[in-house]
Amino acid sequence: MSGLQQQQIDLRAGGKTDLRTQFAALCYRIKHDKVQICLVTSRRSGRWIVPKGWPMDGETPADAAATEAFEEAGVRGKVHPRPAGVFSYNKTRAADALPCLAVVYPLKVKKVLDDWPEAAERQRKWLPRKKAAALVSDPELAAIILNFRPDPA
Repeated sequence: MSGLQQQQIDLRAGGKTDLRTQFAALCYRIKHDKVQICLVTSRRSGRWIVPKGWPMDGETPADAAATEAFEEAGVRGKVHPRPAGVFSYNKTRAADALPCLAVVYPLKVKKVLDDWPEAAERQRKWLPRKKAAALVSDPELAAIILNFRPDPA
């Protein structure tokens, strides 16, 4: 069977509880009957990514993803409570890399802000699905973007 090969997560000497979870927002809008995906650059490397971050006290995972979308991409909208997918990656830190799983929640963008908390630290770009998938470096995230089909409502 051909298809996407899930990446192996290396926990090194750590235990199974050393894997970290982040919540991501797949921010999208419909323009001229076409889906557009919002990507932002990471702060350190400048790679194109989706907004994501750590769990937040008092917020559901979907709400945490929506908060990250506001802080990192300057967008507000309706977050879907059901994830679009999950991808694994290694979060690079000064001393090493931290293995992470990111749960991706679709967020239908209703408002795009001109000013937002991390505007000075990131670029934001709206792209068709195929172009967005080609820009992200993680193959699992690219597959989530390519396969995403928003609810018609």
